[in-house]
Formats: sequence, C-alpha cells, structure tokens
Amino acid sequence: MARIVLSGNLAAVTGGETEIALEVGNVRQLFQALAEHYPGLPENFAEDLAVAIDGEIYQDALLEPIRNDSEVILFPKIAGG
Repeated sequence: MARIVLSGNLAAVTGGETEIALEVGNVRQLFQALAEHYPGLPENFAEDLAVAIDGEIYQDALLEPIRNDSEVILFPKIAGG
C-alpha cells in the first residue's frame, strides 16, 4: 500500500490523521478514496492540492500512477505569478 502523507490543513477534516496507507492506482483514485474515507472533506478539496509522488512534485496529476511502495505527499498548491 502507498504511504499517503496529508498536510496540516487537511488534518483539520481528517480527525487529526496526517498519514494513511491506501492501495490506489493513480492520483484520481487517491482523491476518490480520500473522499470516501474522510466524508468531511470539501467536495472540491483536490483542486487546491499539489501532489508529490516519490519526491517529484506535480501540480495537475490526476492520471499520474501511484505504486504500492510509493510515498505520496499532499500539500497546498504553490501560487506563482
């Protein structure tokens, strides 16, 4: 199972959990699994998140694969300009 690390702002709606293990095939499946596991997440929570998979950061990564031995970190998107 992949190790999913949730940033501090998500911990407010996950009951304080900052880490979870899930078996998912890509980022879209990860977001779906998180929404099912944490019903308190806002409907559009994924729009504000960036994803790091095994140390590589993605801004729009819905189809990026997640291996069972991956570490995935979810954190707020970085604004730029």
